[in-house]
Amino acid sequence: MKLKKLTTEAGLVAAGGVSGLYYKAASTGRGKWVFRYVSPTSKKRRDMGLGAYPETGLADARRIALGKRELLAKGIDPISDRDEVDQTKDLASREPTFAAAARQLHVSLAEGFNNVKHSAQWLNTLETYVFPQLGDRKVSELRVADFADVLRPFWLTKPETASRVKQRCAATMDWCVANGYITASPVNVVTKLLAKQPSKRERVQHQPAVPWVHVPSVYASLASSMRPAPSRAALRFLILTAARSGEVRGVTWDEIDFQSKTWTVPAARMKTRVAHRVPLSEAALQLIVNQANLKLHEVYVFPSRKGGPLSDMALTKLLRDKQVASGETNRVATAHGFRSSFRDWASENGYPRDLAERALAHIIKNQSEAAYHRTDLLEQRRDMMGHWATFVQTALSFEEY
Repeated sequence: MKLKKLTTEAGLVAAGGVSGLYYKAASTGRGKWVFRYVSPTSKKRRDMGLGAYPETGLADARRIALGKRELLAKGIDPISDRDEVDQTKDLASREPTFAAAARQLHVSLAEGFNNVKHSAQWLNTLETYVFPQLGDRKVSELRVADFADVLRPFWLTKPETASRVKQRCAATMDWCVANGYITASPVNVVTKLLAKQPSKRERVQHQPAVPWVHVPSVYASLASSMRPAPSRAALRFLILTAARSGEVRGVTWDEIDFQSKTWTVPAARMKTRVAHRVPLSEAALQLIVNQANLKLHEVYVFPSRKGGPLSDMALTKLLRDKQVASGETNRVATAHGFRSSFRDWASENGYPRDLAERALAHIIKNQSEAAYHRTDLLEQRRDMMGHWATFVQTALSFEEY
């Protein structure tokens, strides 16, 4: 066959040597190779380009076409096979390093974090413990042993931190699986190469709390005839409502309903992601009124000096400065611990467990039980919180009420 003399008028010309191999001239001396076959999957005729002539000679075209015939004999469509290979190469070229994958995942998770601090912590732990060793490596290169080597130095000494790091590594590699960069996550079996951690029951350390019988004296120590600092007022409000520190520090004026004497914490600010109504006792409501009269901020009830909400250390610092003792030796009480103080008071005073748990906005873990709880028992809780406020104020002088 004299390919150089063929013109476009010749159309497809059988090249011979391999069934289905054709030559199509584009101009005198130039053309392309075509492999015509019937797809084993779609049963339709398909034409596949095998290269240009003269760059690809007849011998090479026959060799390539023979390879395609071998695929057909195995029931594989050559064009589909080529596309899969191209896709794999493209995916490999776009494959991220572990650090890049973690950062991309972090961006997609951003809206789900409770606050900016939690969002930063998620990435900071990986930057501290994982990126120095694995950050620059392609995710497909990472093996179980690589993650075990990263976790082992603090797996037993910092079990909580290690568990969080492992979870975040697992989430990153699962994201890589979902995006087709790897087929399975090596983190799923990393514990097989690590020593057994102490159980959560063994390592749990509760927040130091003021014994409930001593709460009135602590509350009284926070009272002052002078203009109260927002942090001091916030801590008193926290004690009266048994709310979490973050919920109290971020309370805004539009969350307070003075007429119904109710504080509604929106779902976005709740740890449980469920809106929570808090009945305000007369003492709690008066504290809010006092803050309103001070006109410290248009948005926040307990603003910081910089104008935003109080920092997460504001209440902790106040308790440390006053050296408020907890029920544990040599441990200063924490703001969160007052929730435990309230819970113990409620138990000691015969209040139903369900009522106390709802006051603390705890989620019912038993799904069957939770399905039947359609009310938040607001009014029943109002009576309980009123009695709690009365108890809390028992050490106050008449002028301090």
